[in-house]
Amino acid sequence: MTQPSKTAVVLVNLGTPDKAEKGAVRRYLKEFLSDDRVVEGKGLRRLLWLSVLNGIILNVRPGKVAKAYASIWEEDSPMRIILDKQVSELQLVLQSHHGEHSPDVFAAMTYGKPGLTPLLHKLSDTGYEKVLLIPMYPQYSATTTAPVYDQVAKFQLQQRRVLDVRIVNSYYDHPKYVEALANQVANFRAENESVDKLILSYHGIPKEYADKGDPYPLQCHKTSELLAEKLGLADTEWMTTFQSRFGPAEWLQPYTDKTLEKLPEQGVKKLQIACPAFSADCLETLEEIAEENREVFMDAGGESYDYIPALNANDGFIELLASLVREQAGDWVGVR
Repeated sequence: MTQPSKTAVVLVNLGTPDKAEKGAVRRYLKEFLSDDRVVEGKGLRRLLWLSVLNGIILNVRPGKVAKAYASIWEEDSPMRIILDKQVSELQLVLQSHHGEHSPDVFAAMTYGKPGLTPLLHKLSDTGYEKVLLIPMYPQYSATTTAPVYDQVAKFQLQQRRVLDVRIVNSYYDHPKYVEALANQVANFRAENESVDKLILSYHGIPKEYADKGDPYPLQCHKTSELLAEKLGLADTEWMTTFQSRFGPAEWLQPYTDKTLEKLPEQGVKKLQIACPAFSADCLETLEEIAEENREVFMDAGGESYDYIPALNANDGFIELLASLVREQAGDWVGVR
């Protein structure tokens, strides 16, 4: 009987600095914000952006961002800690279900360490022939998921014998994802007082990107609708907003912070907020949403504000990842 090829599963998140220090943050932001998938523009527009990035932003922003990271830093970045735990938990589940047929699971980041491109080289050099990449973004965007495709394409161009690579494009409406989200929210709400509204806050993108065809906002709204339906919420009990805008351009609306400023005067004094687009708690959830936006809401007259943690490495999310492996690569390792 022919032995199956060596197969790897790679969980890919966006990235994080190596340290909560100005220099490390500057290096990370330079790599991240230099990607023309993240900040689009050609010709003169591109040159102008790079001038602003290198001349102003990378000299002003890293200090502020480093302080924000320091407020949530543990022995490492929360995102990297959680990604490593997601990898180890998924490996255990796959081994328990599939034994010797289980693929090997690895962690990678699009920006920063551990880098995706170096990992692809390592996998190729050590005999792996098939690689399933799972970007940790439930909703596809050209600003997050597409750079994973870009790095794979650039890597393959350098290979004489290319890897057999599959990439999970999105899973925003996967039943196990919606179920995991619903259980996370329901369990949190069962242990806390009732509230007036549930806010589902997603990372924003410039409106221009959506106007050009990025499906991200449509997928975010679909996730919210499926989650609200699963939870049995009335239309008045939840809403979708978008956070983390950057720069002067218009981004997806309604903005999370501006919404939180207005809700108390509309009679919404108690709320809970979740961030379904984030597979791991990070700067944007632990500092921006859980701390900064709490102050915005409470200063506007709110009475209670609770952040519902991301799925992180909870059982439901790991089972979703295991299902994606079986659905996308089960034929590679002889399991379903």
